[in-house]
Amino acid sequence: MTGDHARDRWRTDGKFFRAAGRRVSLRAVTYGPFPGGWPRDFAPDFQRIRAAGFNALRLFEMPDSRLLDAAAAHGLRVFGGLHWGQNEEFFRTPRLLSAARVSLAESLRETADHPALAGVFVANEIPADLVRWMGPARVRATLEELIDLGRESAPRLLFAYANYPSTEYLEPENADFTAFNIYLEQAAEFRAYLKRLHHIAGDRPLVVSEFGLDSRRNGLVRQAETLRWAETIAAEEECAGFTIFSWSDRWWNNSAEVGDWDFGLVDRDGNDKPAIEAVTAPVPEKVVPFPRFSVIVCTRDGRERIDRCLAAIRAMDGEFETVLVDDGSTDGTSSHVARRHPWVKLVTLDPCGLSAARNAGADAATGDVLAYTDDDCEPDREWLVRLARVFADGRFAAAGGPNLPPPPRDWHEAVVCASPGAPSHVMLDDEEAEHLPGCNLAVTRAAFEAVGGFDTRFETAGDDVDFCWRLREAGFRLGFAPGAFVWHHRRKSVRGFLRQQIGYGRAERLLLEKHPSRFSKRGGARWHGFVYGGGPVRAMEHSLIEHGSMGRGGYQSIRNRMLPLRGIDTRFSRWWSRAALALVEFLVPHIRAWERNRTLIPPCEPRRRSTVPRVDDEIAVHGIDRDALLGKLLAAGWKPGGPFDPWDARLGNTRVLAATEHHADGSKDSLVRVWGDPADLSQSIRSA
Repeated sequence: MTGDHARDRWRTDGKFFRAAGRRVSLRAVTYGPFPGGWPRDFAPDFQRIRAAGFNALRLFEMPDSRLLDAAAAHGLRVFGGLHWGQNEEFFRTPRLLSAARVSLAESLRETADHPALAGVFVANEIPADLVRWMGPARVRATLEELIDLGRESAPRLLFAYANYPSTEYLEPENADFTAFNIYLEQAAEFRAYLKRLHHIAGDRPLVVSEFGLDSRRNGLVRQAETLRWAETIAAEEECAGFTIFSWSDRWWNNSAEVGDWDFGLVDRDGNDKPAIEAVTAPVPEKVVPFPRFSVIVCTRDGRERIDRCLAAIRAMDGEFETVLVDDGSTDGTSSHVARRHPWVKLVTLDPCGLSAARNAGADAATGDVLAYTDDDCEPDREWLVRLARVFADGRFAAAGGPNLPPPPRDWHEAVVCASPGAPSHVMLDDEEAEHLPGCNLAVTRAAFEAVGGFDTRFETAGDDVDFCWRLREAGFRLGFAPGAFVWHHRRKSVRGFLRQQIGYGRAERLLLEKHPSRFSKRGGARWHGFVYGGGPVRAMEHSLIEHGSMGRGGYQSIRNRMLPLRGIDTRFSRWWSRAALALVEFLVPHIRAWERNRTLIPPCEPRRRSTVPRVDDEIAVHGIDRDALLGKLLAAGWKPGGPFDPWDARLGNTRVLAATEHHADGSKDSLVRVWGDPADLSQSIRSA
């Protein structure tokens, strides 16, 4: 691959994508599969697709060189889709998974270095009933294995799984971005669900990998209007990309042409529908008031790291002032900043502690909104612009976003990035926070003054927790902007990280003394919301998943208090780094418990035990799908399972779990797992 092509590769950039040194927004349309296969000439379609403003195609199979060459000629990137037996019980039929591995490796051997290939979806919407049948953690591990395999062959490509609401919990830990197929036809519901998905995604970019509307049932005008508002909302809600399903009404699925759906931007004869004109116009940028921001950075002996922080701040969009508070540095930080960054308003103090320094910064600032970050952070260029959107409607007096660790440079940093104990926001719901870390915290001056600023007893940590609690006690609300991120450099060594945890534990002791009602008897903080961990929300071995009655929930999710942590970077995942991470995971809660209340027993949640009873039999019922089978059982007097029940239906002491296999030839079978007397099942099917 030439240097120019390598530079043009799409890569993740925090919550977004970047290529050729600039941020790019994925704007894709699904293409194919078509009855009769690919067209002999891609140029007419690709020219129209590019003219409509799209920069990418999403396929449901892996592309060949002919398609990629045509895409490159028209300035289009391509996301391939691995097509394999994901709609069948692939653990019971190992050849399906083996074929997937071979297909992925062979395809990438030929196309991995093609400049038009941007990424690969290793699967698409594995049916929720099959996931439940095979085991969510086991299925997730399979997706992760496919991603690892693909990354070995093509380390420069982006890899993901195209998820959907019925398996929210199936996010692979090692995907480059989170992708969801969403078909919500009401704007308010769509917007609300995108807010939720940002927390499902964790640190990763969020991409809408399918959105469409059937014009046959809803009409051409409504299709056009719906696609328009959906793309606009996706941009406003800080998605990294949006994909329209589909380019054409012609669609081939399950070995047959789909004749009763019309999701395309063009009809079956290739004529434009009103939807294509609607999506060709640029998405209007939402104009919001930009308040007078004062960016405040507090530092002590930060000369080695302050240049990166201030360079990032100076490159930010919008008009603002920057205040640097030097809290008694002895390494020449003040003189260095005065010489190298004369545009910064410099405040020099005798050593007084972090909270006092934050207050001094507020005193020196002239802005209406005080935006705090730390000297080991580099705010994203759009940090203030995205924070301004949270303040726009007046509901929130404070706002913040994620603090993301930069990609680790060695195994020490990889362990620290994946360890518990890093500054985290706590969410009450999908847009309101209970706590925002001080490295990414903006607050109106009016709210700051109303609560008296930061409490100066917190000299190194804990100041932001106390401050946020007091804001909420005073009736102020804290908003969250998922795209307003800062790069937060963690400690460079495991030893330095553990020393930091000692400081955090001492700060928690001060918090316990000031806010005893906010701590449990064991000493742990009582959060009302969910503690952000940075990793994607995913099923673990003992996760409690709300499947809905009989496993039919349209939105199936995990019940957690602590969201999953980031996984260790696969580049540095060796036995010694995994062992070091396990040791740190053990030590951190004990260190903080000792410093907080002189006990080595940290607060913990009871371990959940599996509720799945033994299996007495497994059978296949040919020619019938799961819904029809369960309908027969209900008609025969069976009772439906509850939302957390591992079984679909019960009759007396007999339980059943069912799933549907969709075969490549279009046929269907039901798989049935029985606990109890299998005769109850066969008798009920016959009687119905």
